[in-house]
Amino acid sequence: MHTSFPERFAERKEFLGLAADGSRRELQLAEHWFHKGKVILKFVGVESISAAEQLAGMELQIPAEQRTELESGAAYVSDLVGCTVVDRGSLIGTVADVQFGAGEAALLVVRRKNGEPDGKELLVPYAAEFLQELDLAARRIEMELPEGLLELQSPLSEEEKERQKVEAEEVRGADERRRRHK
Repeated sequence: MHTSFPERFAERKEFLGLAADGSRRELQLAEHWFHKGKVILKFVGVESISAAEQLAGMELQIPAEQRTELESGAAYVSDLVGCTVVDRGSLIGTVADVQFGAGEAALLVVRRKNGEPDGKELLVPYAAEFLQELDLAARRIEMELPEGLLELQSPLSEEEKERQKVEAEEVRGADERRRRHK
């Protein structure tokens, strides 16, 4: 579970649990505690490990009006999903999800703009040093990403694929010659 406000579990008791299949379940928090840097939640009516396993992977939700006010530049995941991402004036795509845990900055999972092959997704760090403007009303995130970041994730051109294929064949041939000479 990811939260920037674990202390809020002391006052907030009512949640909706969103399952991967889109179904929702009302949950009432009985108690919470901290263990090894994580928040452990115990819900009313969940009395066994098998009952708790049914909640695994659920996203806990609260009504928007109950959310904590955030500092400038920060945003809730639900506010970021659906925003367009622009790098130096060029449209990159639309935020499909946000991933946590890969480092200090969350990663925006950005679906490429229309016309890109296979609806490719890019991972873009949502870090203050790259963020130029966050306009949630306009559903727009303006960034200045490090040079080459997007190219590292871009699909290979046909020419690059052919060059890699030739290089791989040359390496296999050299390996085969070495084996024969031993």
